[in-house]
Amino acid sequence: METLRRVAAILGAVNKYVTAVMGADAYERYLEHYRASRCEVPAMTVKEFWRDKNQRQDSNPEGRCC
Repeated sequence: METLRRVAAILGAVNKYVTAVMGADAYERYLEHYRASRCEVPAMTVKEFWRDKNQRQDSNPEGRCC
């Protein structure tokens, strides 16, 4: 049973790492920042967030692998 817990913990850590590297957790990080900053405007929806992020990346290209 302990071995299964360790394997699950390792897989969870690997999943978290890969998700962060790929940027898939960007919306969750945005929401954390949004809540901490106590903005008065409503938070962007998931769709609005990704549209805005992609638009900013396209208009301000920086060195990236892809």
